[in-house]
Amino acid sequence: MATYKKRGYKVKTKAEKEKEVPAEEIESTTAEVFNTLDETASKTEEWVARNQKFIFIGIGAIAVVLLGYLIYAKIFAAPKEVEASNEVFQANTYFNQAVNTDLSQDVVAGLATRDSLLTLALEGGEGKYGYLKIISEYGGTSAANLANYNAGIAYLNLNKYEEAIKHLQEFSSDDVIIGAKAKGAIGDAFVQLGQMDTALEYYEKAFQHSTNDATTPIYLLKAGITALNMENPKAGKALEYFKRIEDEYASFKTTADGKLLDVYIGKAEALK
Repeated sequence: MATYKKRGYKVKTKAEKEKEVPAEEIESTTAEVFNTLDETASKTEEWVARNQKFIFIGIGAIAVVLLGYLIYAKIFAAPKEVEASNEVFQANTYFNQAVNTDLSQDVVAGLATRDSLLTLALEGGEGKYGYLKIISEYGGTSAANLANYNAGIAYLNLNKYEEAIKHLQEFSSDDVIIGAKAKGAIGDAFVQLGQMDTALEYYEKAFQHSTNDATTPIYLLKAGITALNMENPKAGKALEYFKRIEDEYASFKTTADGKLLDVYIGKAEALK
């Protein structure tokens, strides 16, 4: 009897037939996969059953830690922050008065007044804590952190550079301005101690901390000047920093410090 092929039917080649996977084999593979999953689930259940005591202990420990943190934050940390903020008010008053002391009329008298106010800010007065006591009594609070910054600036102005470095290094902030200023002030202190390599590192950290018109060109300039004044001047690095100011912060050239930028560029080019 004649055999007819359906329209569109394509005779399979030998290679195509060899590639075909029998239905029985597909079913067998699927069964194996499910069996493996069942075995894994069973082993997991067995492990949980054997170790449920330790699992519950672990969960309980985490819960205790979280509860302890919440209790600490609510009962101890929050009131401590408020108390520290109240205590630091007088020290901040002295510090702000020192910063705003007029030195234009009588520099000697002005410096004496400023220094006495900075000392009061550090050590306290009128029955109130100074920054040093705030730091020791209220460690971990925002007030104590900021007290480290102000104490560092106070010591820097009192020419006590090692104390300034100590407190400024204890201070931490992600703020684009004050964070950069803290690192830059550490650089200033190391310059006064004659440690130019370390000073340069901190000036670089200061301008790398954030990019802004207020602090970046200042610390680029200080970094460049420091690089030129080192025992073995790094003229190439200095020129790079000066050129960056020229290219990215043109308005800085109108400031008192920026007006000397061309002079520094010329000096760096001559030494390079």
